[in-house]
Parts: sequence; structure tokens; C-alpha cells
Amino acid sequence: MPFAYRPVPARVAEPADVDAVVDILTAAFFEDPLWGPVFPDRTRRAEQAAAMWRLYVTSALRYPWLFVTEGLEAMALWIPPGGTELTDAETAGLDDFLTEVAGPQVSADIVRICDQLEEAHPDEPHFYLTLLATHPDHRGRGLGMGLVAEVLNRVDALGAPAYLESTNPANLPRYERAGFVPRDRITTDAGPVVTTMWRPAR
Repeated sequence: MPFAYRPVPARVAEPADVDAVVDILTAAFFEDPLWGPVFPDRTRRAEQAAAMWRLYVTSALRYPWLFVTEGLEAMALWIPPGGTELTDAETAGLDDFLTEVAGPQVSADIVRICDQLEEAHPDEPHFYLTLLATHPDHRGRGLGMGLVAEVLNRVDALGAPAYLESTNPANLPRYERAGFVPRDRITTDAGPVVTTMWRPAR
């Protein structure tokens, strides 16, 4: 299926953008099929999820591949080839961190999900779209996929493939229109199915 999205202006996120990016993620993923119910206490879900998202967003600033739209309506976090979502120290401390944030059961569930996703990663070097979100107040304007299109132009210029994990089946047609093809289906221990998708180098 041909690429069907118009790129939108974007810039690399800065430390001053962290609060806004965390707000986007917290709102956008509150009802996500995977990342919503993994925090089962709805009264504390936003607070607990925000702490997790902040860890990943702050860590990602070490790469120039966290992009935001000009008005901070949408964000896209990419990990470059050879990179990692967290540092070695952050990965080693993830269980303790999440236990403090949300308790041992939530921590165990999230760590296991992360392990399952990591096991499915392709060996070939690639750009990894790990998080894509548009704030609910700005959905329906094409900002999220426009941001993907903008960054894919940069990825294509480098002649690299791209990879992502879709936690919401409703998003699969959108990613397919951007040139991604389903690669694998992971039934997480938490229950929801995650679809991994691959976009060959262009």
C-alpha cells in the first residue's frame, strides 16, 4: 500500500519539553489495550504511568531522535540503530523503580512485557519507533502519522529500515499505509496481543 501521509513540521525534543511529552503519553495511553490496564488502579493510573513514561523520555534525550510537533501536540520516540531504550543502569534498576511507583505485581507485569518485546526484536540494525502519541485534545488532525512521515523521510535518507510494536489493533492500517508490514504477533502474559511491524529500507 503506498505511503499516504503528509509530513508535519517537527523538531528534536529538548529537556524543557519533558513535562509536555510525559503529559502527551499519559493522556494518550490511559486507555491503551496494553499500557492502560497494566496499571489496574484507575485512580492512580495517570500518576503511576507518568512516572514510567518520564523515565523513558528522559533517558531518550541522550539520542537526537525524540521528535515533537511544533505545538507539542504529538511526540514520536525513535531509538537509532545500536541504541537502547534505557541505559544499562536504568534497565538494572527498572524493577525496583516500578515497584516503588506501583507495587511489585505491576512491576513484575511490566518487566515481563518488556522482556517479551525485547525477545522479538529483529537482529538487523534498524530505527525503532518505540512510542508514538498524540494528545487526545489534538487527535484527528493527522499530527501523529504526519510526525511519523517526517521522521521516516530522515530514516529513508539514511537507507535504514524501521521497526515498531503496535499495542492497539486500530492502528495497524495506519502503519501499513506508512509502509510497515506485520512481522509477528506477541501474546503478552498480561493478555493483550502486540503486533510487531517492519518497514524495509528505502
